[in-house]
Amino acid sequence: MDMQGTRQLGVTQEQAWEALNDPQTLKGCLPGCDKFESTGDNQYAVTMAVKVGPVSAKFNGKVTLSDIQPPASYKLAFEGQGGVAGFGKGASAVSLTPNEAGCELAYTVQAQVGGKIAQLGQRLIDGAAKSMADDFFKRFDAEMQRRHGPPPAEETAIEMGAPPAEKTGAVAGFMQKLGFGKKDKAEGAQDEG
Repeated sequence: MDMQGTRQLGVTQEQAWEALNDPQTLKGCLPGCDKFESTGDNQYAVTMAVKVGPVSAKFNGKVTLSDIQPPASYKLAFEGQGGVAGFGKGASAVSLTPNEAGCELAYTVQAQVGGKIAQLGQRLIDGAAKSMADDFFKRFDAEMQRRHGPPPAEETAIEMGAPPAEKTGAVAGFMQKLGFGKKDKAEGAQDEG
């Protein structure tokens, strides 16, 4: 399986770098991750619950960072065993490039799977991997906004008196429940009466 992509992050290169090197942040942002702990210099023990189609398994593995160029890039190698469900191993490269809106994260992933998971077919595996990546970035974006506030473009618009852009996701729903964002429906109902 090969996968690559880019994501615009609304935080500085340094803020993104710090978060991408923090085991607790990664544990909280990786879907199904139960453990992400340092075991030595640039090595981590990882436990993740993974579901691909009808196959679910808990994978125990390790991640090793290399070619570390703070705060711009690193490579990582990963391997994990999921018992009878199979195994996964591969490598990834991550780079952060600063820009006006914060920074852009670019990534590539090459992975191999074996066992029951490999028997499911490439389309199902690729779909599950893309879904996991999307979930990670949604969680990561929400965590960065929680820590550092809205992206710079949004802050500028707010300072100039423009309303903030419509937010989507769990954080936005929580903010709306607290009374931030859209007008309260009860107010709208009163206006009609």
